[in-house]
Amino acid sequence: MRTRPTLTWEPQGDLPPASTDLSAVVSAVRAGGVVVLSGAGLSTESGIPDYRGEHGAFRRNHVPMTFQEFIGGEDARRRYWARSQLGRRSMAGARPNAGHRAVAALAEAGLVTGVITQNVDGLQQAAGAPNVVELHGTLGRVICLDCGATYDRATLDDRLRRANPGFEEIAARHRAARVNPDGDVDLPDEAVSGFRTVACTACGTGVLKPDVVFFGENVPPERVAVCRSLIDGARSVLVLGSSLTVMSGLRFVRQAAQSGTPVLIVNQGPTRGDRLATRIDLPLGRALTDVARQVLPPS
Repeated sequence: MRTRPTLTWEPQGDLPPASTDLSAVVSAVRAGGVVVLSGAGLSTESGIPDYRGEHGAFRRNHVPMTFQEFIGGEDARRRYWARSQLGRRSMAGARPNAGHRAVAALAEAGLVTGVITQNVDGLQQAAGAPNVVELHGTLGRVICLDCGATYDRATLDDRLRRANPGFEEIAARHRAARVNPDGDVDLPDEAVSGFRTVACTACGTGVLKPDVVFFGENVPPERVAVCRSLIDGARSVLVLGSSLTVMSGLRFVRQAAQSGTPVLIVNQGPTRGDRLATRIDLPLGRALTDVARQVLPPS
């Protein structure tokens, strides 16, 4: 289950000191067989805030909607889709950053054999990385909770626009709206009270949900099995931009550590995996570009 994380997680006891020396990462990547586990911190340089960073969503008291809230009533779904309708503009406009491009280049060279991303923004795939497992799903797809039909998010976007003429003008009055890592924006209730949701066109009545794993919802077991297989076959695991607060990602670090597979973390700030890994505290774009420069032949 993807549990809702505490907003104020703090390290318990002394953690191993972090380094700014990338030599261990360079050596691991040069050897190949690296599986990347990426989190929201990898996308911050693309303009998408993370959860716990200096300007993260939790610093603004943003609390992600849970699966139970979403299925519990039309008011919650109205609130989600209204905020997501605006958030999609920013998400759709985001572009892969230097960190995404470096991971893609390392994957293309065969040094990174798989990417498990906790992000739902699709930026790693947009950068060209193959073999990406979207652990928490994708905002680019919508699923019907009744019949299982799936739609491209752009298709739903068009339907919601037609069902809610003038909504964007109403929401534009609330200039404080900012996109969150889960793809919605912060808007007051009065800005969303008149928003109309739409039903599944395949079955006619089904509830539509973004094809992402909400907090309180289980990651599909077959997806977990694919990730576990990747970790089993890895020579090393490289965690990028994740505090590993939620168990859905931390379990793979624990799996690697239990089997003796080296774990390296590049993250600004402590993580729940620090006792099982070597952590490098550097900005990801700069660090990954440096690693790629050192291990890849000049183009």
